Amino acid sequence: MESVGSALTNLLSFVVAISVLVAIHEFGHYIVGRWAGMKVLRFSIGFGRPIWSRRAGKDDTEYCIASIPLGGYVRFLDSREGPVDPADEGRAFNQRPIPQRIAVLFAGPLFNFLFAIVAYWALFMPGDSGLTPVIGDVEPDSYAERAGLQFGDRIEAVGDTPTQTWEQALVALLDSMVATGQVPLTVRNENGGHRRAVIEVGDDAARLTEPGVLFEGLGFGIGQPRAVIGELSPGGPAEQAGLREGDRITSVDGEPVRFWGELLAAIWPRPGETIDVAYERGGQSGQVRVTLDEQGSGESRRGLIGFRLDSSLGDHYYYRVDYSLGESLTVALDKTWTSTLFTIRMLGRMVTGDVSFKNISGPINIAQFAGESAERGLSDFLGFLAIISISLGVLNLLPIPVLDGGQIVYQVAEAIKGGPLTERAQILGQQIGILALLLLMSFAFYNDIARILG
Repeated sequence: MESVGSALTNLLSFVVAISVLVAIHEFGHYIVGRWAGMKVLRFSIGFGRPIWSRRAGKDDTEYCIASIPLGGYVRFLDSREGPVDPADEGRAFNQRPIPQRIAVLFAGPLFNFLFAIVAYWALFMPGDSGLTPVIGDVEPDSYAERAGLQFGDRIEAVGDTPTQTWEQALVALLDSMVATGQVPLTVRNENGGHRRAVIEVGDDAARLTEPGVLFEGLGFGIGQPRAVIGELSPGGPAEQAGLREGDRITSVDGEPVRFWGELLAAIWPRPGETIDVAYERGGQSGQVRVTLDEQGSGESRRGLIGFRLDSSLGDHYYYRVDYSLGESLTVALDKTWTSTLFTIRMLGRMVTGDVSFKNISGPINIAQFAGESAERGLSDFLGFLAIISISLGVLNLLPIPVLDGGQIVYQVAEAIKGGPLTERAQILGQQIGILALLLLMSFAFYNDIARILG
């Protein structure tokens, strides 16, 4: 039953995500077309048979929601599709100036990028926080070990690019690795010492870009602070049990504990309970029994042990940035821009074989990500929508005839030629475009099935 519920959550989240983003995309075409004086015949979310429709406005435009929620379209009046009332002939799409047609075609992807900016702006307004790019466990005889990386090294920069977050570090790492086969790093250890390191991967870069391979392939994990006691709460459970600042917790009720997150996961679900805590102090091992305090009520009740993380470790492993309204917009613009460029570069490198085609995700994988992000909360789901919106914008600008980018190429060609392309040329282009999309969808579905089968 749990798997059925998860599948339904994924499906519903996917439908909501696609419907929202398609509506925004098509609204871009619609509103710019209206501004340009074009007559809109239909605005459809989804394909196939309409399940809801309504006509409105002076042009009697049909607004509808169709049965297949995997896209949408805006249909403009076009004299190439049939007879046009002489009174409306000047409002047909193909009769408007070429710059206006290009503007209408470009507006769909543009609105996807604008949505991403607004979404990131909303996310950054309260500030930003998370894990800093700190190296976790380093595997023996791995690329990371051969580069001299150690547990607790914080990645300060990749080449000349500063990296405050894991996202920034991964983007810069992938860019450098794919382009040159090496990753120059500036790292800082837990004691504040800086040094340089270079990860050499050579011709193995393409394999390392496969989903889920990067960290394992390079030989390191995401670092977390060790479970070391910082400031004790006076009279709290830990102090009463005899624990001291600097003690490193090694287990809770016999279950090994290495990192701060593991310690919290062992304590929070057990408010008011008594637990056995093993620790190390000055090279000596010990064990105490601790009766946890509790905080909150109902489902928000948590167990408290009465000490904080060592503040120096917290600063090393976690970041927190507060932004003004204007600063958050600037950060949102920068994030959208860098994400767009990164997506374009990765697509180009897939074509050249420098990045694995396994990174192409189909509807199954996207639905899974949609469901997982929705379960984590509105902020995560909004971030997911922003990422997919950028991808949708970039995809639609590809020079494939059935997409906006291909149609823009047609308009440019018409401007250069001084007249429309021949019907034969347009039909051939459509056929090539459909074939290209079918191949892309085949890759995507294959990758989805391969991920499911392991």
